[in-house]
Amino acid sequence: MKILLVEDDAVHVNYLKEIVHAALPDATEILVASNGREGEIKAREFKVQAIVMDLRMKERNGIEAARTIWSERPDTRILFWSNYSDEAYLRGIARIVPKEAAYGYLLKTASEARMQLALRSVLVESQIVVDREIHHIQQGNRSGAALNEMEAAILMDLAMGLPDKTIAVRRRLSLRTVQNRLLSIYEKLSVSDLELDREDIQLNKRVRAVTKAITSHVINIEGIEAAEKETRVWLEAVSRTS
Repeated sequence: MKILLVEDDAVHVNYLKEIVHAALPDATEILVASNGREGEIKAREFKVQAIVMDLRMKERNGIEAARTIWSERPDTRILFWSNYSDEAYLRGIARIVPKEAAYGYLLKTASEARMQLALRSVLVESQIVVDREIHHIQQGNRSGAALNEMEAAILMDLAMGLPDKTIAVRRRLSLRTVQNRLLSIYEKLSVSDLELDREDIQLNKRVRAVTKAITSHVINIEGIEAAEKETRVWLEAVSRTS
């Protein structure tokens, strides 16, 4: 059984090697990639089916690398491990994981015993394992109600600077539906109208929603970068057909 470790920190790589040796004595080979792009290449070259993947790396993050790997080999088992429990990362994984794939999401603060159990569960037994703290985010048990998938998509459209009518066209919704979804987003992110005595001072609720989503880790820089690429492709396609 070949194991691929995709991690850009040498200390974490050595730790992972020790944990893998302890948890998976049948591992025949442990390969290492220092970033997501190298991870894609090695997974393809060595036909690796079991991967431990960091989420945040300087050159190509874990979600983008996993997207490529799963598009080529959808039954690949990937255990993501990260310092971050952002809802944005969980949404990013949920959007790309194939139905036939086993995956896990573990925080780097997990104990060695927990890490060993996750390695065996995901990489050998093909189970889905999500850390308890991350699971709470998935269930919307943190502050406020969780955004649904359409609300998350519209929130990203706000971050891209799209007006209501353009969002309606892109998402194939009526304008009224988009506006109702925006009201729901504002409520869930606790973006409210402030009563100010001065008429010349107002806050833009759309900008406030994006700001609060970033500060509360509902969206992150990786998600914004991916949305920028997707929006550019969509705008180019619209331009060609107009």
